[in-house]
Amino acid sequence: MPQIITSEEDPLELSCDALVVGAFEGSDGPQLSTVGVALDERLGGALSEALLAEGFKAKRGTSSLIATLGRVPAGTIAVAGLGAKDAVDPSSVRRAAGAVAKRLSERTEVVAVLDEGYGDAGSAAQVEGYLLGSYRYEKISSRDDTPERTTRVLVHGSAASVERGIAYAEATNRARDLVNDPPDRLTPKAFAARAKNVADIGGLACKILDEVELANGGFGGILAVAAGSAEPPRLVELNYDPPGATGRVTIIGKGVTYDSGGLSIKSAAGMQNMKTDMGGGAAVIGAMSVLAKLGTLVAVRALIPMTENMIGPAAMRVDDVIVHYGGRTTEMNNADAEGRLILADTIALASEEPSDAMVDIATLTGHMVVGLGDKIGGLFANDSDLMDELKAAGDLAGEDLWPMPLYEGYEKHLDSQVADQKSAGKREGGGISAALFIQRFVGTGIPWAHLDIAGPGRADAPHDLGPKGGTGFGTRTLLEWIEARGR
Repeated sequence: MPQIITSEEDPLELSCDALVVGAFEGSDGPQLSTVGVALDERLGGALSEALLAEGFKAKRGTSSLIATLGRVPAGTIAVAGLGAKDAVDPSSVRRAAGAVAKRLSERTEVVAVLDEGYGDAGSAAQVEGYLLGSYRYEKISSRDDTPERTTRVLVHGSAASVERGIAYAEATNRARDLVNDPPDRLTPKAFAARAKNVADIGGLACKILDEVELANGGFGGILAVAAGSAEPPRLVELNYDPPGATGRVTIIGKGVTYDSGGLSIKSAAGMQNMKTDMGGGAAVIGAMSVLAKLGTLVAVRALIPMTENMIGPAAMRVDDVIVHYGGRTTEMNNADAEGRLILADTIALASEEPSDAMVDIATLTGHMVVGLGDKIGGLFANDSDLMDELKAAGDLAGEDLWPMPLYEGYEKHLDSQVADQKSAGKREGGGISAALFIQRFVGTGIPWAHLDIAGPGRADAPHDLGPKGGTGFGTRTLLEWIEARGR
């Protein structure tokens, strides 16, 4: 990951491989930022002429590289498009920084000035975007072909804002690493060990329940999903308890490290990338990893149930009846609707302790992908204030969430003649009935929200803020929400 350094020096006087400046869309061509205008004057108008000749429009996420030919200390000028000036916000800065970072991946000394006029939020977003755009998963290879290169990025901004941007990016990239790890390496046991390592580094308390403790505790949902796998399940609890905490929240992340569909087996194409079905758990671990570094004032309890959903002699069957933690029963009618079963146990456990609010995050249903695509997560909540808080947090984080209804008319889709409920409702409105199922395990009076990130949890192509693969979606939303609660 690039090394971020703050600087108060004049960026035009700094010797570097590339100087990054912003530009806005204009009716007569791109409008350079304040630093860009000063740079253009130093170059005798050559920068603006080059951009016009190239046809650069400064649309969001675009960039242009212009050689300086030794006329200023910087070897190259990287102009990052910020879009329309009146619509620029920290998300625009984050996206621009990420896009230009990908183009400058071979440069070792970069000076970035994209946050002019956007305060600490802009500075944090610039750092965050550059680090997210620079992310690469260290692939497993028989040869070490990773170039030994350290990129130093000098930015203008307060030390606090820069550190915040670094923390948010570190958390997201940690989640991405977990999502991108192959399932033969990130088994439930290994996933739990990674969570323990994060706890040790991040000053968190950690408790891990193994398969024997889960059986003794009556965690029927987790055990049923794990029954077909040779890999035993785990339930991880992480706790962040700052002195003088101003509140307490609970976050829960689905941790299915591989989902074959169980006896309701997926097709070969459907199994592709099912290692990413623990993206919610990864987001929770990523967020927890930096709470102490950020000095967050809210106490946070995190729970991540970890298992595989596989085919085996003891695999759960359609028509089985599961007894969950707390005693509720579920008739299995789709072995590929496993995520809600492990969340049900975990939410029932979480509801036993006081909490100001509870949020679960999961790559839960394909229905959300069909309805919202691969860039937007579904947001369900039983409390309008909590829904507004999370929507605002997602907007600040650049992670779009769309409010969805907990429509009571679909409760009947979960009716069962042999148990308290069925595991899955009808195909139509399936994402809603999944949320309704989970809601049944939330304790009385607890404000609760459910984030279905099945679409944006994984990117099938490179994007401004990273490569193909795990996105870490939801990590920054959780952090924004938790931090806002502590202010």
